[in-house]
Amino acid sequence: MWWELLSSAARDMLKKEINSLIILGAWTLWTLRNKCVFDGAAPNISGALAVAVDEGMEWSLGGERGLSLLAAFALGG
Repeated sequence: MWWELLSSAARDMLKKEINSLIILGAWTLWTLRNKCVFDGAAPNISGALAVAVDEGMEWSLGGERGLSLLAAFALGG
């Protein structure tokens, strides 16, 4: 499985970040899919990426330590 290969190739420090990022991506795609199927929304990749960034920041603020390094990088810290 590609996820296992990617996770095992990462250093110990980055495994949690990579796994959290993959879960965040899957969650974002799932919610976008549901909006398209059930609400009639049009697929919008740039909108999905913006939602993923916002959601990732919220996860990080909520205590998800796996995304803290990535959030700090995104904020320029």
